[in-house]
Amino acid sequence: QVQLVESGGGLVQAGGSLRLSCAASGRTFSTYAMAWFRQTPGKGREFVAVINWSGGSTTYADSVKGRFNISRDNAKNTVYLQMNSLKPEDTAVYRCAVDRCLGTMCQRKYDYWGQGTQVTVSS
Repeated sequence: QVQLVESGGGLVQAGGSLRLSCAASGRTFSTYAMAWFRQTPGKGREFVAVINWSGGSTTYADSVKGRFNISRDNAKNTVYLQMNSLKPEDTAVYRCAVDRCLGTMCQRKYDYWGQGTQVTVSS
């Protein structure tokens, strides 16, 4: 069973940057596509970005395209989300998840989630 732990959240001013990390346990980390989501009371869960198993393919939500960058270091079992030019609307709890069926629909697409890390962007 995969365990995911996010870190790196905090308070940052608008226009600033923050780098989130998602550390995964298990020997099979490198076989999983990984995704970042964010959750707010008003909008619920929102897709942010996803990266394939090798790190060679990424997809971003339009709202973060050009500002955020997802990457991974399989040697460290870690996925990153570099967030630049942050806006107050980026404020949310950010969670990483395993994507069981990248690019398609399936049952239990997201079975494994981290607990989340709070990102607050002030103006």
